[in-house]
This record gives sequence, C-alpha cells and structure tokens, in this order.
Amino acid sequence: MSLPDRIDPPPPRRIYRWDLDKTYLQTDFESLRDLFRTAFQKAHEKVAIPGASALIRELAEQGDSRLCIVSGSPKQMRAVLEEKLKLDGIQWDEFVLKDNVGNLLRGRFRALRGQVGYKLPAILESRVHAPVEAEEVLFGDDAEADAFIYSLYADLIAGRVDERVLSQVLEAGGVYPDDVARVQEAWKKIPIADPVRRIFIHLDKLTPPAHFTPYGPRVVPIFNYFQAALVLLADGHLTAPQVLKIAVEMVQTAGHNIITLSNSFQDLLRRGLPLQQAAIALSQAMEGPNALLKAMRPMPDILAAFSKRLAALGTQPPPPRVQAVDYVSLISHALPRTHKGRTLKPPT
Repeated sequence: MSLPDRIDPPPPRRIYRWDLDKTYLQTDFESLRDLFRTAFQKAHEKVAIPGASALIRELAEQGDSRLCIVSGSPKQMRAVLEEKLKLDGIQWDEFVLKDNVGNLLRGRFRALRGQVGYKLPAILESRVHAPVEAEEVLFGDDAEADAFIYSLYADLIAGRVDERVLSQVLEAGGVYPDDVARVQEAWKKIPIADPVRRIFIHLDKLTPPAHFTPYGPRVVPIFNYFQAALVLLADGHLTAPQVLKIAVEMVQTAGHNIITLSNSFQDLLRRGLPLQQAAIALSQAMEGPNALLKAMRPMPDILAAFSKRLAALGTQPPPPRVQAVDYVSLISHALPRTHKGRTLKPPT
C-alpha cells in the first residue's frame, strides 16, 4: 500500500480575518510625513498594538483555524510586513495587499484610498474557498469603513442583502465596474450561510462606541485587545487561562495595569455585553499560587466583585446577534468624502 505524498490539513473550523494598519500595527499616516515614515520603516521598527499578537497566537492554538489578512498597505511593503509578522510569531494563511501602483498606472485614483471596492471583493473571493460551516470573526478599525464593509459582507453571504441594495451601495461607494463584477461573481458562488459571529473594531480614533449601534451587537467596538479577548472567551473562542496570558503580556510589555484592564472590563459591562460566565471562568482560573497569576493581583478580587454585581442584576438574555442594517443610509456616514461616488437617498 502506497502512502500519500502529502497530508492536507483539515478544513478550518474558524476563520479570523484581520486588517493591519491601525488594527494590528500602530500606524500613522495622517500627514505626508507620517506616510513616508511608515513606508520606510524596517520590520523591527514597526510596533504591534498591545495584545494583538498575543491574541492571534492564542486563537491559533486550537489548530483548526485560518488567519486571513487583507490590508490596504501597498504590495511593495509585503517583504517588510511579512518579516514583522514573523518577528511577532504570527503564522498566516492568506495575505492580500493593495495594488496601488497598478491603480495609478490605470488611472484608478478613487481606488487609491477607496476601501469598499478593495476589501469587499477580496474577502468574498476568500470565502468562496471556505467550508460552508466555517465560522468567522473579523477585526478592523475605525479609521476607515471596516464596520460597514464587514457587516455588508456578513449580510451578503447570509442572504440579508439583495442585489438592488448591493448595487446602490457599490455605486455610492464609487466602486469601479471591474470590482463590481468581482463582487457579483464571488457573491453568487458562495452558499447562503450565516458564519460571521463577531466583528471587532479597534477604536484607534477613539470613536464613541455608540457610533456603531446601527450595525447591531455583532459589531463590538474595543479600546484594547483585552476587551476582544473577554468577548471571545464568552463566545467560546478562548479559554480563561488564554485570556490571562494576553492580559499578563499587556501588563508586562505595554504599560497596562490592573486599573486599565478592570476599567476595560467594566466598560464592556456598561455596554451590556454578556460576560457573566467569562467573569466566573476568570475567577476560577486565577485561584492558586501560580506565579504568572500573581502578576494579575488583585484581579481575582475585582472579578469576584464583577461576578457578584452580575449575579445581582440577574441573568438577562443576550441581545440578538444580528439586526437589520440600512446600508444605503449608512454609506454616506461610513465613507470619507474622497471615497464616495454618487450620493443616494434611501429607498422609500
């Protein structure tokens, strides 16, 4: 009996999609000087947002997931970005960068900064090759239109957005005809499913979380990646010891402390995130003399107080994960002026 030449990895059970700039990397490009500095940084000079690399590594621990990166950084930065990810111990499965040189040569100036016509077809084409049962969690930021694009993507593949609304959104977003065709072609190949479980938006610009309310509870704005880890613990993507490892790294390497982390926890509670079981799991994980956990004292007392507070409030049913989103109305607020095509009125 002959053995196979290779053993293919099992299909992914979960897919984690990440942006890079302002989501994973601390990036400044508000001015021309910032843009040039970012473009010429070496890999070791680039800085990951605290907790981001630890979170990605912990999510990969189960071995049944894929990491797919779609970044607006130009293709010419691939080598330095890949080197940075390797320095951080990150292994990826897909890595898509923007062809800005090609856009310039073709006179596609809107595409240089436009995101809808770039990210939406890229992630739809990636989904074409994913198992229909694979769940997804997406990570973006508030500097561009990630909440809009990711929500639209989720509702497209779930069958909650029809072709008429999609066409209006793509026109309003100034998407070029060839990218419109890519969106339509990929969308029609994807079996209807509802795989997107969470969309995390890193608040690089400190946008008020209430700004994202129209997208529903599936979109969770976060001020730091400890908050993302807490929600992913509640959702079953991480264990309590994994969350503690992320927290300890943030304390030891990024200047966080017990006060900032406890404030982050309380912020999520105020927003109504269902974290009661997460608080209990963390309290249990922190019992004992483990030296790693001593770095987190007095976190057990804080978690115990949170658990009592949650118990006093009673167990409230979590809000529905998905709500109807009016994308035609939202696009005028989601996209910077330089991205927009024709302004559309919501259908009556």
